[in-house]
Amino acid sequence: MFAKINSLGLMGLNAFPVEVEIESSRGMQSFDIVGLADVAVRESRERIRSALRSSQIGFPTMKIMVNLAPADKKKSGSVHDLGITVALLAVTGFVSPQQTEKAAFIGEVSLSGEIRSIAGVLPMTILAREMGLEEIYVPFDNAREAAVVEGIKVYGVESVAQLVLHFSGKAVMMPASPTFIGEPDYFGTLDFADVRGQQNAKKALEIAAAGGHNALMIGAPGSGKSMLAKRMPSILPAMTFEESIETTNIHSVAGLLDKEHPLVTVRPFRSPHHTVSAAGLSGGGSVPRPGEISLAHNGLLFLDELAEFSRLSLEILRQPLEDRQVTISRVSGSVTYPCSFMLIAAMNPCPCGYYGHPTRKCICSPKQVKTYLSKVSGPLLDRFDIHVEVAPVEFSDLSSQQKEESSAEIRERVQRARDVQTKRFDGTDITCNARITSDIIREVCPMTDRAQTLLEGVFNKLGLSARAYDRILKVARTCADMEGSEVLTDTHIAQAVQFRSLDRKYWD
Repeated sequence: MFAKINSLGLMGLNAFPVEVEIESSRGMQSFDIVGLADVAVRESRERIRSALRSSQIGFPTMKIMVNLAPADKKKSGSVHDLGITVALLAVTGFVSPQQTEKAAFIGEVSLSGEIRSIAGVLPMTILAREMGLEEIYVPFDNAREAAVVEGIKVYGVESVAQLVLHFSGKAVMMPASPTFIGEPDYFGTLDFADVRGQQNAKKALEIAAAGGHNALMIGAPGSGKSMLAKRMPSILPAMTFEESIETTNIHSVAGLLDKEHPLVTVRPFRSPHHTVSAAGLSGGGSVPRPGEISLAHNGLLFLDELAEFSRLSLEILRQPLEDRQVTISRVSGSVTYPCSFMLIAAMNPCPCGYYGHPTRKCICSPKQVKTYLSKVSGPLLDRFDIHVEVAPVEFSDLSSQQKEESSAEIRERVQRARDVQTKRFDGTDITCNARITSDIIREVCPMTDRAQTLLEGVFNKLGLSARAYDRILKVARTCADMEGSEVLTDTHIAQAVQFRSLDRKYWD
């Protein structure tokens, strides 16, 4: 007897269709799986055998051959367990072909017959809908995640026995209700109102959030760099639905979704420790998984103690910051993950942290300071649109009774500026000022004559690179958007140039 069941596989973010073909014939009892299956897939034979026995279903005493098509594409993980199980139920008469023709099955089967959750359900559900399938059966814990996708019925399966009762008509399951997306909690417990003083740094980070710019903060220990960075998520603009789906796809593949809140609606904030490996940042593994830079897609990556990261890890960031994607190549194939993120970094100016401090003496030698700063290369430094010095907090600021501006107030201004950019770049792939491409930068950044003269003088005097020139224009464009100005004035250029001065002070 022959049967065919629809399943789905995953390579990186790319889901692909898999047909579970099964043939049963007379002969010595056996159960073989072919079709370029890895060890986890081949081990499903024992899981499924035990699951059927635990569900009071007799395993067929026949020669069973299962093929996972296409046979030239590697199948990995336990995602195909449920599809193979349903195929066995089909050849034994528990399921009819008409019931499964327009359905897909994904999930891991346990020895007791329970269906366990898997990673990557969202991209596979999206593909199932695009294939024209009408139903998809997923583990019960993944049902809310899959129900984000409209246009396909999602069934959350708890056990093999429940599935058999469903197809026999004795206890029909109801499809999962569409997942309701509530208002996201942007602020949590961290608020800019908690930060005393540091008005210059706050303004710099507000501009960074409004335009999606990368920012580097340099300052002595205890000046509030980490405190400021950790409050950045509270002022980032709202995510669009398309950005939420893109981000959720990556977190789904990584297995990081909360089953109760399956759609990522708040921009991610990732803060890896400085001991993270290059592969941990960019992604990797025999089956390539997303790294920190991809998990920060459409959000923020914060690197605290930037100079303490390994040189290899930092240099790996250079290309993804420009290309907004990272490609991981393995023998089995290449996987490309998106990584369009804001990079916020913080560092001390020297090993002891007090180089240039107004009151405390630095105990580092000039050579130690130079060696420490050289850990951040010129090309990487050039990719920061904004450089800001975080000065020590004054006693008057700490003891002041004046109420600081809240994240909600700052975020309103950020959102207004981002709305201007969304309207300006409507119909293009550009989402914010930091993503402006070189071919249109002159068009979207018109300047007054005084602004043009000022920028020319700065360029010649400081010996800026072409990349630095473009980044000054992009930051100035954001400053103008925050003031509601369409043309860049000398004030906007001066403000942008001010945020490009620390490389001359510390790295000269």
